[in-house]
Amino acid sequence: MNLLYANDTPGQYPTSWYAATATKHAAYPPLQGDTKADVCVVGAGYTGLSAALHLAEAGYNVVLLDAQRVGFGASGRNGGQLGSGQRVEQDGLERMLGQEHASKLWEMGQEAKNLVKSLIAKHEIDCHLKPGVAWTGSTTSDVRHLHDYAEHLQKHYGYDEIEVLDHAALQSVCPSPDYKGGVLDMGAAHLHPLNYALGLARAAAAAGVRIHETSPAENIVEGSKAIVQTATGSVSADHVVLACNGYLGNLNGEVAARVMPINNFIAATEPLGDRVKDVLPRDVAVADSRFVVNYFRLSNDGRLLFGGGESYGYRFPQDIAAKVRKPMSQVFPQLKDVKIDYAWGGTLGITMKRLPYVARLAPNILSASGYSGHGVGTATHAGYLMAKAIEGNADGFDTMAAIPTQAFPGGASLRSPLLVLAMLWYATRDRLGL
Repeated sequence: MNLLYANDTPGQYPTSWYAATATKHAAYPPLQGDTKADVCVVGAGYTGLSAALHLAEAGYNVVLLDAQRVGFGASGRNGGQLGSGQRVEQDGLERMLGQEHASKLWEMGQEAKNLVKSLIAKHEIDCHLKPGVAWTGSTTSDVRHLHDYAEHLQKHYGYDEIEVLDHAALQSVCPSPDYKGGVLDMGAAHLHPLNYALGLARAAAAAGVRIHETSPAENIVEGSKAIVQTATGSVSADHVVLACNGYLGNLNGEVAARVMPINNFIAATEPLGDRVKDVLPRDVAVADSRFVVNYFRLSNDGRLLFGGGESYGYRFPQDIAAKVRKPMSQVFPQLKDVKIDYAWGGTLGITMKRLPYVARLAPNILSASGYSGHGVGTATHAGYLMAKAIEGNADGFDTMAAIPTQAFPGGASLRSPLLVLAMLWYATRDRLGL
């Protein structure tokens, strides 16, 4: 199954609230014929756009190919949360990789947040950037874990932008009967993800990047001059950057064996008006402690953008709104009958350990993907790190590439049945409160 087209119309964004409110932009032309470049970037999500932009600003001749549209994939469909650190918590990274490596990854997580904020400011990207992400616990043990983790960050990393919330304090942030407490990270942020991607594309084009949409890469011929082939042309380049994430398909088997595509779903309610105060009296984003995470925030026009719902295959359900309404009604019973104006799905990439897979696939072919739901900052930063590595400074790239990333058992061929089993198991644990 080709996930580029399995659930979407070729060349069109999904009917999401993001697409409906995106900054007006013209399409970029498809690749026609053969061309040359210093670098060919495959994939125009955050990773590819960031890599292309930074390389062009450093003086490289860059061609950027996308099979669909700029920001078409997870970069233009996600929950818009710019989180701190990595997808795995710091104490987990310390046990997994040791204190020194974990500390470097924390610093890089901070760099990632700052990079996103600086790019938005530098290029005047109108994407409704606002501070604050709360993490909530539905059980006493979940709340205790969140509080202990906040203390760990404050004590060992000097991170003082995170606030511990007891039940009463959390209710003033998010008055849901499902949540017993949590933490509020004001160093994290949230934004309009598609407008952020489109802003990066405009900046990249202005810096000289040749962007070609509806130009899927079909094959990469390795060599001192790598050749990226499409149905209507090719790019011969000194370097190639693979930035495909969940939409990689069969373009590279090594990456496909380690990065599993999964689907997630978001709904946008009608504008809530005065009911906003009963849902999110503070304009922060929220994510909860379930394995099948619920995440939500307010849009700039007062809608609740709610992400959630389990997926057991690669086809989107016929009624995405109904799938999302179920967890939304558990978190906010007062919204069980609210009108849903938009509902959409998207495909992201995860790894076994929920840390990105960053690799040098050949001397002149770099890849980064598998952000596991933490991609707004991490993907932007990964693109920057690949650009720096091509420029000759691979320190940051090597730090990320040193994270061990094992292949899924059975490789790419067994990822789908494994996904079904895993989601069923963890969804059952969530329902039982384990």
